[in-house]
Amino acid sequence: MRLTRLVVNFDTLDKYAGAPNFHDVVVSVADADTVIAVGAMHDRLRYPLGVWLEISEDYSAQMAARDVATLSWLAELERVVVSSSNAVAHARVLEALLTNDEVNFSNDVATLVGAYNRPAPPAPIAVWSWDGSTMRHGDEVLREDFSGSNAGMDVTVFR
Repeated sequence: MRLTRLVVNFDTLDKYAGAPNFHDVVVSVADADTVIAVGAMHDRLRYPLGVWLEISEDYSAQMAARDVATLSWLAELERVVVSSSNAVAHARVLEALLTNDEVNFSNDVATLVGAYNRPAPPAPIAVWSWDGSTMRHGDEVLREDFSGSNAGMDVTVFR
């Protein structure tokens, strides 16, 4: 498995939105809100993609789940990567909230009782976690293989 993270400015995302090599890509927009930027370009995206979201005290996994669910109705999302100091726990919260089911869940970062996040995404979205050194989704583990800048974007490849 290989994932590529692109950190781009909005105009660069717009330039590459229809490129066929956008498969297995997660996007982070440096000069705009990633979810809003990808949503604004939904009509120009010709291939599925993923988004990279930084979870913090100001932007919780619960808020990210709301945003991802909404975005999934505009753009074809294959995956979301949750980045934070307690990324695995935040990813589990996000994963639990991307269903139509009532969520009763508790871990180190959240306690949810009778929570709903409807409508659920129209297709399953793989939720990955990134803790600064390891990317995880279930039993799959990826590590940084390459990092550099190219054509106005920062590129990181995980294998």
